[in-house]
Amino acid sequence: MNISKTTFYQLSCFILLFFTIKSSMAQIGVGAEKPHSAKWLFNGTREMLDDKWTYWEGPRLKASLPIKWQLSEDPIHKGMVLNTYDESAANGLYGAADIVTKEKFRDFRLHIEFLIPHEGGNSGVYLQNRYEIQVLDGDTTSHGMAAIINEKSAPYHIYNGLKKWNAYDIQFRAARFDKQGELIERPLVTIYFNGVKIHENEYIQQVWGGPNSGLDGGNDGGKGITDRPGGLKLQSEGHEVLYRNIWIENLDIKKSDTNF
Repeated sequence: MNISKTTFYQLSCFILLFFTIKSSMAQIGVGAEKPHSAKWLFNGTREMLDDKWTYWEGPRLKASLPIKWQLSEDPIHKGMVLNTYDESAANGLYGAADIVTKEKFRDFRLHIEFLIPHEGGNSGVYLQNRYEIQVLDGDTTSHGMAAIINEKSAPYHIYNGLKKWNAYDIQFRAARFDKQGELIERPLVTIYFNGVKIHENEYIQQVWGGPNSGLDGGNDGGKGITDRPGGLKLQSEGHEVLYRNIWIENLDIKKSDTNF
C-alpha cells in the first residue's frame, strides 16, 4: 500500500503524540513509576523506613523509636507496604505517633499510594508537615477524602473504594515571604487523585488542627505560617491504612503556578 508523504508525516506525528501522552500518564495514578529525577521515600523496605523517617516530635508525641508502624505484604500485588497502625495513637490520638521524613522540603512533586482496608479508615498526607490532604473513607465533605483539609472537598466518586489502591500526585509550591519574614504569598498546590485532576492551583489558607497537627498549627490559630521547610508527614489515628510507592522530587517553582 502506498501512502503520501503528508499522510506518513501525520501518522508519525500521531504515533509520537500517543506515546508522549502514554509516557506522561505513566507518571500519575496507581502504579506510577518513579522518574530518575525523583528520590524514594518508601520502596517497601524496613531499611528505608528507618533511614528516611522518624516520629514527629510534636506536643502530643507518645511513641518512641524505633518506628512501630509495621510492614506487611501487599494485599493485592507483590511487595511490602507500610501500615499506619500504632497503638500509641489508639482512639484517634493524632500527633501521638505520626511519622515524618527526616529530609525537609520546600517546593516539590510527590507521588504516594494508599489502601484503606476497613470502613472509616483514617490517615492523612501532610505537605511540609503542615497542610493535610485527607485520607478518610466514607467522608465526602471538605474534611473528607482527598480534600485540602477544611478548605476544599474533592469528587468522592474518584476514590477506588475499600481494599483497592489509590494514588495522589501532588505538585506543591511553598509559601513565599519577604526579606522581613512577612508572608506575601500562600502555599499553592495542584493534585491528581487516581489520575484525575481534582485541585488546580489552589492556595492553602492555613494549618488546621492546632499544635498537635503539624508545624505552625499552634501559631495564631494556624494562620501564623513561618518560612521554614518541613518534611512529608503521614498520620496515624489508630486505624489501619496502607501506604506504598512514595517518591518525591525537589523543585524550584519560580512562578505562582503548580499546574502539571
